[in-house]
Amino acid sequence: MTDAEVPRQPNTFALWREVDDTRIRTRLGGFFYLLAWLLTWGFSASPGSLLASGLLGSILFAALLTARLLHRPHGLDSPVQLQRWLDHHWGLILLTALCWGQAHAWVLYRSEYDDSELIATLATVAFSTAMTFNFAMRRGRALLALALLYLPGLAVMALNWQSMHAMLITLTCYLGYLILVLGRNHREYRATLELELKLLEQQSQLDLLSRTDSLTQLGNRYQFNNLFPSLVANALRQGEPLSLVLLDIDFFKKVNDEHGHAGGDACLSAFAERMRQVFRRDGDALLRLGGEEFGVLLPGTTLAQAREMAERFRQELESEGLQLADQRLKLTTSLGVGSFDKRQDSDADAFFKRVDSALYRAKREGRNRLVAADH
Repeated sequence: MTDAEVPRQPNTFALWREVDDTRIRTRLGGFFYLLAWLLTWGFSASPGSLLASGLLGSILFAALLTARLLHRPHGLDSPVQLQRWLDHHWGLILLTALCWGQAHAWVLYRSEYDDSELIATLATVAFSTAMTFNFAMRRGRALLALALLYLPGLAVMALNWQSMHAMLITLTCYLGYLILVLGRNHREYRATLELELKLLEQQSQLDLLSRTDSLTQLGNRYQFNNLFPSLVANALRQGEPLSLVLLDIDFFKKVNDEHGHAGGDACLSAFAERMRQVFRRDGDALLRLGGEEFGVLLPGTTLAQAREMAERFRQELESEGLQLADQRLKLTTSLGVGSFDKRQDSDADAFFKRVDSALYRAKREGRNRLVAADH
């Protein structure tokens, strides 16, 4: 998965990270369960006389291996889907642990496997250790897996106390160690995840800052340059309307001369706030393109609809002006409005130039007016 595909929401990212870690760490696990069973069966006293149980165990662990390999996390993009995949995959992990725990107990119980019971016991230790170090992200589930792997064999050893008490005590002590290590690994995993989430948050904040005009909190030219071509491509592909409004504050230099740069900044901020009041739909993208020039991208909006909103903005600004601190500033704006037309606009640049030309006509013809781009 590329950086662009990594989820940005904290909850989704945490689940995505766990899914990715689980997928990587469980990839070959099923193979070793099958291998351990084949070795246990193959090095028993008489593999031929144990054909039924040997084949049954081989088929079972081969099926679990296949199920793991086929259960891939493709196309998961929501917390619900990610959690569902984790639940299903953990079901396979726990089922495998249950089957191996029963197989280990069976080997310890049946005298026919005396020659290979050490193989099964060492495999149980190995699987439990791997569980502790690789799947500590879910401590409760990992503890359950350890119990499923370990306890059946310990129960058989307890029934044969006289001959197996040394092994029982040793494995019980090792199980206690694994439980302690599991707790430590779980805390380390959570700490690492928290660090990743903080880095992700910082990256998101930096990305937001790089795309936001610090004065008006509108999108900046960088965001426009990234968003505009994609919206044009989508409009061309979907056949839906896309309109663009370009706005330029009339005689803004006069505002700076009379009120200073602080007054000019206040004017720009108030102008942006007035834009939010008119162009307030969720899909509208409001941007400061530079200086006193602003833009509004209106997906799914026809030219007539865009003209209506833009003209309402112009009229309200002309009649009400802007409130700056304790005084009202009379202000007007010139606007160019256009809608994407694939017959005229070969690409996003051509569309922008057509609307930009309409804005400059509005300024040449006396300002405080709206001009629609030629069709």
